[in-house]
Amino acid sequence: MVYCNPDLKRVKDMFKKLYILLLLGAALACKASPSHPITKVAGSNDLQPDAQQSVVCQYVANIITDHNYKKVPLNDSISQVVYNRYIKSLDENHNYLLASDINDFDKFKTVLDDDLKGGNLSDVFYMFNVYQKRYNDRIKYSIAQLDKNFDFNTNETFTFDRDSLPYAASETEMNNVWTERVKFDLLNLKLANADMAKNKETLRKRYQSLLSQSNKLNNQDVFQIFMDAFTNAIDPHTNYFNPSNAANFNIEMSRSLEGIGATLQSKDEYVTIASIVAGGPADKSKQISAEDRIVGVAQGKTGEFQNVIGWRIENAIALIRGAKGTIVRLEVLPKGSSTSSKPKVVEIVREKIILKDQSAKEEIRTYNSNGKTVKIGVISIPAFYIDYNDYKSGNPNYKSTTRDVKLILDTLKRENVDGVVIDLRENGGGSLMEAIDLGGLFIKTGPIVQVRDAANQTEVDNDEDPSISYAGPMAVLVDRFSASASEIFAGAMQDYGRALIIGTQTYGKGTVQNAIDLDKVIKPSVGDLISKVTGKNEKNTATGSQSRFGQLNLTIAKFYRISGNSTQHKGVTPDVKFPSIIPLNKYGEDTEPSALPFDIIAKSDYAKVGDFTPVVPQLNKLHDQRMSVSNSYKYLMEDIAEFTKRENEKSVTLNEQQMKKQRDTDEAKAFERDNLKRVALGLKPLKKGETKPRNEDLDFLKIEAGQVLTDYINLGSKYTSVPVAPGK
Repeated sequence: MVYCNPDLKRVKDMFKKLYILLLLGAALACKASPSHPITKVAGSNDLQPDAQQSVVCQYVANIITDHNYKKVPLNDSISQVVYNRYIKSLDENHNYLLASDINDFDKFKTVLDDDLKGGNLSDVFYMFNVYQKRYNDRIKYSIAQLDKNFDFNTNETFTFDRDSLPYAASETEMNNVWTERVKFDLLNLKLANADMAKNKETLRKRYQSLLSQSNKLNNQDVFQIFMDAFTNAIDPHTNYFNPSNAANFNIEMSRSLEGIGATLQSKDEYVTIASIVAGGPADKSKQISAEDRIVGVAQGKTGEFQNVIGWRIENAIALIRGAKGTIVRLEVLPKGSSTSSKPKVVEIVREKIILKDQSAKEEIRTYNSNGKTVKIGVISIPAFYIDYNDYKSGNPNYKSTTRDVKLILDTLKRENVDGVVIDLRENGGGSLMEAIDLGGLFIKTGPIVQVRDAANQTEVDNDEDPSISYAGPMAVLVDRFSASASEIFAGAMQDYGRALIIGTQTYGKGTVQNAIDLDKVIKPSVGDLISKVTGKNEKNTATGSQSRFGQLNLTIAKFYRISGNSTQHKGVTPDVKFPSIIPLNKYGEDTEPSALPFDIIAKSDYAKVGDFTPVVPQLNKLHDQRMSVSNSYKYLMEDIAEFTKRENEKSVTLNEQQMKKQRDTDEAKAFERDNLKRVALGLKPLKKGETKPRNEDLDFLKIEAGQVLTDYINLGSKYTSVPVAPGK
């Protein structure tokens, strides 16, 4: 995704009006919103929406209706789209709901638009509660089946892909489906371990864990699922995030968080330390280790401990995270200690944690060509991230993609690399500002992207910094999951003739979102009014790490390449094409029914700094010649064919001998294939049971991208017309 800076003038002007218009409306809605009783559903947890969610629902519906780039009225037509998406999100594979349930739900098809405008969530929660009852029934039925004996010599099959099949007409029919499911799960375990009693106990624990997780679902989960269905019915990239998801989103954007520096997981009902961030507060304390269990959390030196055993992991994380400089106390059961042991109390001062493992990284690869050694620096960029709060506060050391890449480029220049590959594969985007600034590292000055808002006003965003961090030969490696900000950067480099684009057609996401903190739109007085009306204090239980009302990422504009082309639907087409491991017909903007269309606007005023047109045919010829004799390429194409075949399978045998034979064949084939790939890349084959060396690089496409750039360097073509000072 692409997110613009929250303080851009056009955004400020839009939301200045928005705040005024909606504040009064929300207060009135809160007063006037009637109670909508939900029909009780035996077997579910009968989850209920709260008044706060009702208000948020109305706010989000109003903002999207009035201010989304794609003007979509909330009517019966969109209601049906929301309904279908909601049902699909609950039971996409038709494993739980019965045909009678769907018939019952059909009465809601054309009323969800009115529910959204009125903040009425009773219909939505009723549907979820029916789904949860069916889910719990299926898991309980599966547990009961474990008391039976199964015959694994029959020629039955289990259909695991049911999304194109009708919903089960009766509970008996659904029982048959789940009997096959249990048999399949048991057979998988039996092939690895002949002890059926142990297998049944393993499966029983697995099913009981699923039931436990179901019973931990809360009304925020239901609200999130429904709001996803609503926002994605409007366009694929307008999203509402509840408070905990908003916190996680912003951590992803900034690549930093404020907390204790430990990753947590849920294990046997305990909040368990999965890993410790080196140099973080937990690491410095020397009192916490991986596999320790946190059983209680308290705020400050005197706060009361809250027992977190059995808690959902995100709720525990919300308590443990918090503003840097604040104190959190933890009750910890060390690894290996009894559950009845007295926990030790650890006091930790929270700090800002930089997530280095999720930041840009570099490596240097060497290529031998015509007796010459060529050094290629590869910079892998996982996202266009920025710690916006640090940036806005004036911290010169704020975390960002551009700052990280600039430091990496300095390192690569000191190593005298001959060229640089920017690897944007699986980079889904991020900050618009970062895409612009990153482009500025490689050109003198000029436009990077054009942005057109809902009023058809076009703004050209330029790189104003005349300095160039790197002026040598460059390529950008992309794939189908390179999207948004990645496409802005790749498109600009292609339009300027600054870099070769190598890989597969990109995602085609050409829209801009603004992240709206709903706490700044919904005034505290509205929240206080909710508490007064309901008699409940519905403030978020977090310690400052989460918002109260969540966040709306609203599509406010489309971006265009400086050539005038939108990347919407079509993405960026590489100069040198690689085969796509990712199915193009299943992933991409052009597969999204609610996506905006492709269009073209006037080009920007820019001067090309290079032109690869004369050399691209020769580069493709050299690439094709290598691929025609490359075993690595041959194996890649076979892998793609095998993946496509597997994707089209919908059922599996429940005959033990047949499954074992197929599995043994697959395992032997995979082992042989992995060794063939290793040999093709000049690595020694592994023996049975031998562990692969850590950090071993088997990325054939990355290696080939460097080779294509090496070809360009060896062709001796003039690269760029931008004058670069010596040493730059």
